[in-house]
Amino acid sequence: MPDDVIGTGPVGYTAVGLDLLREQVLGNLRLPDNADVAVEVPAFTVVAADIFSAFLERNRLQPDDFAELSDRQIAREFFRGELPVGIREKLSGVADRLDGPLIVRPSSVLEASFERSLGGAYLAKIVPNHHDDARKRLRQLIDAIKLVWASTFFADAVSSRLGAGQSIGAERMAVVIQRTLGTRFGDHFYPTITAVARSYNHYPAPGNDPEEGGVSLALGLGRIISEGHAWSYCPKQPTTPPPFKGINDLLKYTQRSFWAVNLGASGAPDPGRVDEHLVRLGLADAERDGTLELLASTYDPESDRLGAGLGGPGPRALTFAPLLRSKNIPFTSVIETILECARAATGGEVVIEIAATLDPVHGLPARYGVVQLRTMSGRGGRESLRPEDLTGDDIFVASANCLGNGTRTDFEDIVYLKAETFDRERTRTMVAELDAVNRGILAEGRSAIFVGFGRWGTTDGRYGVPVRWGQISSARVIVEITLPDAPLNLSQGTHFFHHLLSQQVLYLSVEHDGEYEVDLDWLDRVPAVWEGRYVRHVRTERPMEVDVDGGSRRGLIRRAGEG
Repeated sequence: MPDDVIGTGPVGYTAVGLDLLREQVLGNLRLPDNADVAVEVPAFTVVAADIFSAFLERNRLQPDDFAELSDRQIAREFFRGELPVGIREKLSGVADRLDGPLIVRPSSVLEASFERSLGGAYLAKIVPNHHDDARKRLRQLIDAIKLVWASTFFADAVSSRLGAGQSIGAERMAVVIQRTLGTRFGDHFYPTITAVARSYNHYPAPGNDPEEGGVSLALGLGRIISEGHAWSYCPKQPTTPPPFKGINDLLKYTQRSFWAVNLGASGAPDPGRVDEHLVRLGLADAERDGTLELLASTYDPESDRLGAGLGGPGPRALTFAPLLRSKNIPFTSVIETILECARAATGGEVVIEIAATLDPVHGLPARYGVVQLRTMSGRGGRESLRPEDLTGDDIFVASANCLGNGTRTDFEDIVYLKAETFDRERTRTMVAELDAVNRGILAEGRSAIFVGFGRWGTTDGRYGVPVRWGQISSARVIVEITLPDAPLNLSQGTHFFHHLLSQQVLYLSVEHDGEYEVDLDWLDRVPAVWEGRYVRHVRTERPMEVDVDGGSRRGLIRRAGEG
């Protein structure tokens, strides 16, 4: 159970996962006696969902009141609100008891009830909780809680709920306040490594099996993984690098910065900003802190090779090679053991998040904080699609690189980026049009196929469409036409990726120069429901057929006969 619960209502999905981790996973965890590794669930307190409901009632806040307000305006309404009687005093005790930086996370009651991921649609915030003035620490904690509550009604969250068939006011939000694991370095604080580990890998690299799982690693706070910057590997083959095209791509796409908690001077308070108390640092900062020794490789231009460690003055790349190659540091084996126990406890596939602090030179002793547990979908049984199934006059999309598993025959709406106006320098402008179309589709109670160029959900607009999930939440099928010189592997640590899994979205990736293609000429002939400069929304006369085979990773979309 949590260390403390404020309130008497439901504690939500995140809190239930943490409790299961503590009682059933770590309680059954068996590590070698000589491992010199400590594994824990960092201390946490839950503000139950009845406090959220009482706050709304006390301040006369109704879900329908927020329909015409921006996210920032909604947040201001919550910041002005008064807490229920007695809650401020209890939170003051939490700030004193859980000393040091705290993360304030949403714990959705709705998510727990219908087993669909909404966590990424809501905000979480870290507060430093280190100031000498207890009143300031309390103010920051309360503001973070109010921001989490407010994000329940932000545009992305509302769109995500509507896309999942839920009403605007369906959510009841509990909050988890948890100690953040890390080390202080001067005026900043961060863990050596954050890891997101999955027991089943829907996007295995060539030579890996989905059942072998996958791990994404990053230096510093986990926010960087949710932004799409991480080193991904298969636990069974930890020294095999991700499928970069070469060293230049590896140096270009690996993590170049990291997030830490700012314990120094800060600017004017801005409680509506999630990163208000964070600072983004570079690899040079980590090297000065002494945290790169086991995480980095060094590029030697003369030999055009990467060497594990910090030998020489060349550019650093976060490959985690010294750690993953070490025979003395049981890093990956500990993660695999935790995953195995979590699978046994839940009876299905899981994703866990771990923050770890390591001895900077020897790697041991090591301390692992398991900070999140979520269930995820695995492989479904079915007859495999064959290569010959992907050809034919009625095929609109064919792909040999798909995510998901299943057959759908209920789509008439297709939203796509127009080839004639697509411009990598304008992808952020395209997001506004996509968002507007998405809202219209949701208002009609429909769902759609989204087709675009490059990676959906990327944070780098040069390599795809930087949408948030709530901006395309009517999507149940997504088609990506790859771009030259863009990263090959989908970042599995992101909230966007987790939404694909939990919402059972079928994802088809089509190589721009590969064997299969998307019939855009046919699509252009279908009459438009709406058309902007960059985006076109069409509706077919008969439903499309979508078939994705999670075993072979092949998939197709069969057109409805128009054109």
